[in-house]
Amino acid sequence: MKRLSFLLTAVAIFALIGSASAGTLDDVKAKGFIQVGVNGEFFGFAKPDEKGVWRGLDVDTARAIAAAVFGDAEKVKFTPLTAVTRFTALQSGEVDVLCRNATRILTRETSLGLNFVQVNYYDGQGFLVPKSLGIKSAKELNGAAVCVLPGTTTELNVADFFRSRGMQMKPVVIENAAELNKAFFAGRCDCLTSDVSQLAGTRAVAPNPDDYVILPEVISKEPLAPAVRHGDDQWYDIVNFSVLAMIEAEELGITSQNVDEMLKSPDPKVQRFLGVSPGNGKSLGLDEKYAYNIIKQVGNYGEMFERNVGQKTPLKMDRGLNALWTNGGLMYSPPFK
Repeated sequence: MKRLSFLLTAVAIFALIGSASAGTLDDVKAKGFIQVGVNGEFFGFAKPDEKGVWRGLDVDTARAIAAAVFGDAEKVKFTPLTAVTRFTALQSGEVDVLCRNATRILTRETSLGLNFVQVNYYDGQGFLVPKSLGIKSAKELNGAAVCVLPGTTTELNVADFFRSRGMQMKPVVIENAAELNKAFFAGRCDCLTSDVSQLAGTRAVAPNPDDYVILPEVISKEPLAPAVRHGDDQWYDIVNFSVLAMIEAEELGITSQNVDEMLKSPDPKVQRFLGVSPGNGKSLGLDEKYAYNIIKQVGNYGEMFERNVGQKTPLKMDRGLNALWTNGGLMYSPPFK
């Protein structure tokens, strides 16, 4: 009887493990799309264009996941979330994955029960000020009114920055990013603080972008990455290796333009990556050509970066830390084998 009880318990445990590991993938396949939490007001990362089409680096990251799962990058729906509501929406299952310029930090991966995957943008916090103030450094902001979003690492970072330097600040806290930006442009605060990428996006859509300057100080590390819930390893792997596939493709020289030709490559690394040699797709529970579908429909990481935030966009961002490791950046993928 004891042996039978042990076996039944073991079967039950394995059944629960199997159910947990397959949950999100089964759910998204059943409904036919991936529900993705995004910013919604972040130019260059996640914002509808004038025709209502969602565009941005986080949007393309989400589309890469859809291409991996369905073979169709358009099988995705977007839920705009504030900084305060974003993690609750993921925890509750309202969204399947969060692609919303969220910083990976210890407490979010532990007490909030989240797992962050490969970083899709390395950033840092800065300050945006009107040129008319004549301020050249964040060290000159003593006594300034500072516009900041609540419920973010930004709020804590700016408080630490001022306190550690014996400086005073008057926080202007508004939950909605669009309203916060309006407050800044209306002169309710002397500076706006956020990730440098977000400041560049805010400046790009200002009435007169040249009237504003981002100060040189970067006061934090902000590794921005998609996030999923704890307890579903297969879904974590799919989201993680969807982001990594774009990085690996750039390193292998595979683009959306040459990916079909690269299917004929004799290089075994390319063959494995594109699914010509099977194995990787099966390991993830996906089609063997999942990486091919990502690159064909969305592009490699460099293509995604330049299309949304690069030098030919209004943001004019340099690759910097987001360059491949071979070019002095931090973008590095483990082998696909």
